[in-house]
Amino acid sequence: MVTPQHPVAPDPARRRRRVLWAWWAALTLGLATYAALAFALRGRADAPLATPLRLALLPGATSHAHHQIELACNACHSDAFGGGPVLQQACTGCHAKALDAADDKHPARKFEDPRNAFRLEKIDALQCVTCHAEHRPAATRAMAVTQPADFCVHCHAGPDEMPPSHDGYAFDGCTACHNYHDNRALYEDYLLRHAQAPAVAPTPRVAERALLEALQMSADYPQDRYPFEAVPAAKADAPVAWARQHGKAHAAALDTSHARAGVNCSACHQAGGPGTPWQEKPPQPRACLTCHADEVKGFGRGHHGMRAAAGLPAMSVAASRLPMRDAAAGRTLQCTSCHGAHGFETGLLQAGVQACLACHDDGHSRAYEGSPHHRLAEREARGDAPAGSGVTCATCHLPRERIDTDAGTRTAVKHDNSATMRPFSKMVRPVCQQCHGLGFALDALSDSALVARNFASAPATPHKSIEIALAKSAEVAARRAAAKAAAAAAESAGALNSAASAPPR
Repeated sequence: MVTPQHPVAPDPARRRRRVLWAWWAALTLGLATYAALAFALRGRADAPLATPLRLALLPGATSHAHHQIELACNACHSDAFGGGPVLQQACTGCHAKALDAADDKHPARKFEDPRNAFRLEKIDALQCVTCHAEHRPAATRAMAVTQPADFCVHCHAGPDEMPPSHDGYAFDGCTACHNYHDNRALYEDYLLRHAQAPAVAPTPRVAERALLEALQMSADYPQDRYPFEAVPAAKADAPVAWARQHGKAHAAALDTSHARAGVNCSACHQAGGPGTPWQEKPPQPRACLTCHADEVKGFGRGHHGMRAAAGLPAMSVAASRLPMRDAAAGRTLQCTSCHGAHGFETGLLQAGVQACLACHDDGHSRAYEGSPHHRLAEREARGDAPAGSGVTCATCHLPRERIDTDAGTRTAVKHDNSATMRPFSKMVRPVCQQCHGLGFALDALSDSALVARNFASAPATPHKSIEIALAKSAEVAARRAAAKAAAAAAESAGALNSAASAPPR
């Protein structure tokens, strides 16, 4: 007898598991697509979805140094699965030039030496991210350092590492004087060489720029397009309708150093060359590259231009983590933000002061106007003081530098506005010592209250580096003198003993 087969009732638990698996698969696929889009879009201006996608994927806020490019994930994570070597390459890709110029006493090659291998057991100094780990806001300090303030003790402990002159100093105070990568302003021989320098140099001057002379000598400069002859109004090559519509701007452009050097309207509005479409708003900084390549590269390394250099839209003032003026919130940072779209200002008080104070609203910036430095700049601008004697915001934060070109060495403005910011010792040699003695500069920059007042008076708190160096030098000289005297005494005693023991003649 055959038993009839009855249909099996569906198992509710199994059905629920299938639904959950389906939802899990859909969610996984969605997240994978989401992540792929975030990396593929690369934060382009024409990809508005990139911002929410990438913000959602950030594991933590980035440091002050890098927050402007935190949406350009590929700037550091060029390979999503590359790990440490990829991150190291990203660090050196941007900072290698600065490190090479820094006379670094802790370069990677020092720790590749087998004699220093034991130090790597304490701190892996071969990897930048050992001390500069991103996306760790709770642990990140100034200059994106994520190591504790006393990390120097791991290697610099004991009498062999800590001289007697440092007795009583806490290890967490090391960075008040020392910069891990570059201490050229605080090396003992440098301190001793400049120990007696006066507070103010006999002839305090800022080096003068020499762009025009360098371009005139350059074999690469397109003199066929820009012949170093003034552009008369009759030969201005802007479209007639445009020139009429923007008559005031057009006239202003013809009264600039650009026009006096033969740079016509098309140089910027048709940056691609003759025959290319006229652009109402020339793309920046690409339109400036032909003549200002060094300046554009420097701009891209600093906080002002790093977003554009990373392929992102220009930096927005509203996105800054520093206090900014409310009226400037809608502005973005590009070449004409400081130099003007047609005036191309490079004037002492225009590009060097007003362009900065139009955005910056912190106490240090507000205190500049009326300060001794500001009064010097006003005197120079009026013609009451020699060229180079005034001190503006740009004098310190965009200092002059020597650049080697195919036409020779020239003095230019360093457009990397972060190069001399922190630690303070980075500003001493390229900026302060143009006008001040080393001791005065160290005293002033280490006085945080004085910095906040924008150096409204002389420093009141002495920086002890020179004092320590002089004391150590005197101690070394005394030891050497004592050793020399002891050697002379021993030699004299030996001579007497030899004479006394010699047989009579």
